Amino acid sequence: MYSPQFTITNQILKNIGSIEAAKEVIENAPLVPYWEKKFQEEAILRTTHYGTHIEGNELSLTQVQKVLEGEKIVARERDVQEVINYRDVINFIGERKNAPIDEELIRDIHKIVVKKIMDVMSGDYRNKEVVIRNSITGEISFRPPKSIEIPWQMESLIHFINSEKDMHPVLKAGIVHYEFVRIHPFLDGNGRTGRALSTMVLFKNDYDIRQFFSLEEHFDTNPEEYYTALQNVEKQNGDLTAWLEYFTLCLAVELSKIKEKIENISIDSKLRQKLGGPVMLSERQLKIIEYIQKIGYFENKTFLSLFPMVSEDTILREMQDLVKKGIIKKQGVTKGVKYIMSQD
Repeated sequence: MYSPQFTITNQILKNIGSIEAAKEVIENAPLVPYWEKKFQEEAILRTTHYGTHIEGNELSLTQVQKVLEGEKIVARERDVQEVINYRDVINFIGERKNAPIDEELIRDIHKIVVKKIMDVMSGDYRNKEVVIRNSITGEISFRPPKSIEIPWQMESLIHFINSEKDMHPVLKAGIVHYEFVRIHPFLDGNGRTGRALSTMVLFKNDYDIRQFFSLEEHFDTNPEEYYTALQNVEKQNGDLTAWLEYFTLCLAVELSKIKEKIENISIDSKLRQKLGGPVMLSERQLKIIEYIQKIGYFENKTFLSLFPMVSEDTILREMQDLVKKGIIKKQGVTKGVKYIMSQD
């Protein structure tokens, strides 16, 4: 059975400490529904874009956003399909996070990754030998196991995923990420499938962290560093220590950014206290609150630009309801009236 080699270094401990601190803040932040949805949508967008871009997809972040919103764009058909597929993979692992991780599930993830791109061998392990080449020099950088070895190596990895109960989930996810990429069980789509599987390991072990994060963005920021960290394991005779230092740092950096964003909108915790429970506000009210939190205040003359298709009377009623609930307060009189967040 698979038994990973690594050492818990001070760097790994420091990174996990940072992850735990950020996780605590993120999971316990009482956010209004608008921000909850916004953070999750942003995470899906970033994961989809950077998770395909690192594999050579040429779509920009803006183009990916348009594709996810159902807009037609002028681009390579394969690039568009890769984006749609990876979005579907993210949704799939989110929905199936309580399902057992077995061979069938991994094959299903791969089928979604390569849908309409590689229908032949979709969900099937490769039946021939492959090599991984440096995209710049063309030199062989890695030789995955022979195809005949794939079934038992995958069985060993799946056994590790389901039997290792005491290991920290972040370390486990990092190990699964590396080992899947090393085995390289499919002809194409191994990077995306492996990263999705690694994320699912986090989700299943209570580290979904409200599905706010995107490891892919950090990987794609410096892809050379990402691939070097993976390839160095073999150079270290299979020792995963340096890879796990890199992997835990990536998640620590990503969660720290989200923690900072949440702390910047910490007024949402006061909203919950004012209302004595979950915040139930209309979409327009949420938009008004977001605007005030960004700009600092809201004026009557802003009505038209923020809500071009809504009457002024309707917006005034929304404002009055927010004032009544004690969420915002009125400053000034007549034309000089401004609405700000209530600090009481």
